[in-house]
Amino acid sequence: MNNSNNTIAICGLSWGDEGKGKITDYLAQKADIVVRFNGGNNAGHTIEANGIKYKFKLIPSGAPLEKELIIGNGCVIDPKVLIEEIENLKALNKKVNLKISSTAHVIFPFHIALDGLEEASKGKYKAGTTKRGIGPTYSDKAQRWGIRIFDLIHPEFLKAKLEKLYPIKKRQIHLYDPGWNMEFEEIFAQYKQYGEILKPYVIDTAFYLNKALDEKKMIIFESAQGSLLGIDHGMYPYGTSSNANALGIPIGTGIPPKKIGKILGIIKAYTSRVGEGNVPTELFDDVAEKIREQGHEYGTVTGRPRRVGWLDLFNIKYSVMINGVDSIAITLLDALEGINPLKICTGYEYEGNILKSWPIHHEIIEHCIPIYESFEGWPVITHEGWTNIAKSGYNSLPVPMKKYIQFIEEHLKTKISIISIGPNREQTIILDQNLF
Repeated sequence: MNNSNNTIAICGLSWGDEGKGKITDYLAQKADIVVRFNGGNNAGHTIEANGIKYKFKLIPSGAPLEKELIIGNGCVIDPKVLIEEIENLKALNKKVNLKISSTAHVIFPFHIALDGLEEASKGKYKAGTTKRGIGPTYSDKAQRWGIRIFDLIHPEFLKAKLEKLYPIKKRQIHLYDPGWNMEFEEIFAQYKQYGEILKPYVIDTAFYLNKALDEKKMIIFESAQGSLLGIDHGMYPYGTSSNANALGIPIGTGIPPKKIGKILGIIKAYTSRVGEGNVPTELFDDVAEKIREQGHEYGTVTGRPRRVGWLDLFNIKYSVMINGVDSIAITLLDALEGINPLKICTGYEYEGNILKSWPIHHEIIEHCIPIYESFEGWPVITHEGWTNIAKSGYNSLPVPMKKYIQFIEEHLKTKISIISIGPNREQTIILDQNLF
């Protein structure tokens, strides 16, 4: 049974921070359920709604609207962080209708310790990890000695498995830091308490979601990072440890591929990146600083200033392909105000040849020369001005901006269905009223 009319996947098409949170929040107005299917608290989604700025690391972006929220089995969970986010929402008098997969894996303090220590030893191959324990937890999952949420809420299982895993992790940590000595009993007592708090939220989310689809519930699947950071189809090793694209939805939720409907790709009007790895269109001048400040390009999780550059349609075209994108939302056009000229990368030159597709391997990308098209910029407009333009619709956009948007649409051969010109829901233009 294909439920394409009542599901939509929100997938970032670049290096992350494309504005997925805002778009998910906007579309969630018509949704019943919002699902996270990958990643952990290395992701950061910022939403502005009704005068409040929300910053989520694990909680799906439907929380401000009090939608039903699901953290799928493809995620890794730091229970301390998740409990803090739940309490923060409750402090804002928000109803927390959360369900957590019993088969999602748990992040422990030894994972966090290993993340930083191993990263420091990788030299030029370090990924720029957030050091939140994400990679080591996925590693334990693959090695089949990970501890899952089901274990967390059953103290007898938690203790038995932790007794096996703890000494292994302690020996690994002592290879780098002989002084690390967080005791087993301390960890067990702490995590037993976490399990008691989270137990009411834990269910079989695969069964629940498939049943919800059969009942025609409206569901959004929200990716945690951008596609180019994905473990299989991103720029390895300079990325994350999960599949941050539509390909990760079935495995991260238990939803069959044929039940996943529209794929909405999110891009922003320029490129940004946190972490390591070459960014061919990266800027290092005053223009970069202006974009960074106007776009508020600082990491939600770490606060790190993001690297910024011109929009790269060459790698986005690759992301459109692997995600099977139906349409695109473009965000942060307002952040390019007052910059003239603007540039868009349309291809790469490598060793004198024009490449046919994004080369994926960092050893090649590091030696690629971007090919640019230049565009006229648009003027500085007030926050209120952008809101009024959004209310008036597409035709009210500055003419150079419309040309910029049209070029993107034509080059990617993919329609643009949403235009975002500010952080608030009201600063959004919908071009496809049948999107969801």
